[in-house]
Amino acid sequence: MIPFVNIQAQRNAYRKELERAEKAVLDSGIYIGGPEVAALEDELSAYTGTNAVTCASGTDALTVALTALGVQPGDEVVVPDFTFIAPAECVARLGATPVFADIDPRTLQISPESVESLVGPLTRGIIAVDLFGQCAPYEKLREIARRHGLWLLEDSAQAFGATQGSKRACTLGDMAITSFYPSKPLGCYGDGGAIFTANKELAQKVRMLANHGSEERYLHRIVGMNSRLDALQAAVLRVKLAHLDDELESRKKIAERYNQFFSNVEGLTPQQVADGNTSTYAQYTLLADNREEFIAKLNKAGIPHCIHYPMPLHRQPCFAGTASQHAVAQENVADMISRKAISLPMCAFTPIEEIIGKLQEVV
Repeated sequence: MIPFVNIQAQRNAYRKELERAEKAVLDSGIYIGGPEVAALEDELSAYTGTNAVTCASGTDALTVALTALGVQPGDEVVVPDFTFIAPAECVARLGATPVFADIDPRTLQISPESVESLVGPLTRGIIAVDLFGQCAPYEKLREIARRHGLWLLEDSAQAFGATQGSKRACTLGDMAITSFYPSKPLGCYGDGGAIFTANKELAQKVRMLANHGSEERYLHRIVGMNSRLDALQAAVLRVKLAHLDDELESRKKIAERYNQFFSNVEGLTPQQVADGNTSTYAQYTLLADNREEFIAKLNKAGIPHCIHYPMPLHRQPCFAGTASQHAVAQENVADMISRKAISLPMCAFTPIEEIIGKLQEVV
C-alpha cells in the first residue's frame, strides 16, 4: 500500500541518527527546554536568517504571534478563505473578527486585490498563508500593509524551506510562524511549532508569552501561556533539519514528474507555482474538473488522496451568522477551488514511478 506521506521510510533512512539523538535526550534527564531546544532555535535562526522561538504547535505559534502583535477584541484581521482553520480560529479566540479574503485561482494563494477590498477602519493586520508549500504574494501584501498601517503575519506552517526571490519563507512578514506537525516537510514526532521575527523586542515578548509571561522563574511580567517544545522533539527536528534541503530537492523532482504526467491529461490542472517562488510541495495539489470521477479512478488504482479543504472557511458552522461570514460574496473563487482541489502522495520518499504507472492504467 502506498502511504500518503511516508514518515516510516524517512525514519528508516535516518534511523541511526535519530536513535542516537533520542537516546541522548532520554539519558540526559532534561526533557523541557535545555540544550537541545536552544541548539534547534539557533539552527532555525541560522537557516532563516532571523530570530526563531519554538513553541508547542503551529496553532500556538499563531496565538502567541497574534497576542504579541496586540490583537484585541473588536479588531478585524484579514485571513485567506481557503486554508486550514487555524489562522481564523486563533483570531476569533482572541475576540477579534477574521475577515475572509478570496484566493488566486491558479496559485491558490491569498488574493491581494481581495485583501485590499476588505481593509476597513477596524482592520489591524493581514495573515497570509503559504498554502501547500509556496509563499504568498508578499510584495503586494507588504505594500497594502504599509499603505494602511497594518502588520503582516506569515503563516508558513506548510512552507518552511521555501523561497521567494532571494528570501526564505518565515522572513517575509513582520512576524512568521511554522508548524512541525509530523506530516510537514520539517516534522517532529508530535506537535511543535516556531515563531520568527527580525524584531528583537517582539522575539523577547514572544518568548515570555510562550513561557507563562516569564523570563525568570516565578516572576511574570505579562499574562502568558504554557507553550514549549520538548527536548525530544527538538532532537528529532535537528536531525531532520540537516537533511531538509536534500528532501526538498527530492520533493521538487517528484512534483516535476507529476507535472509532466498531468500536462497531457485533460481536466486535471496542477497548482501553479508563481514566478520567483520555490515550493516545499507540502502537498501536491491538482484541480479536477470532475473530482468524484478522478477519485474513483484513484481508488481503483490504489492511490491514496486527500481533499484540502472541502469547504472555504466562511462556510464553516463555527462562523455561521457572524460578521466574518457576511463579508464574503455569495460565491467566490474559494468555493470553486474547494470543489476541485485534491492532493496526491508527496514526500521525499514517495514512490513516484510506481504511482505514475498506476495512473497510466486508469487516467
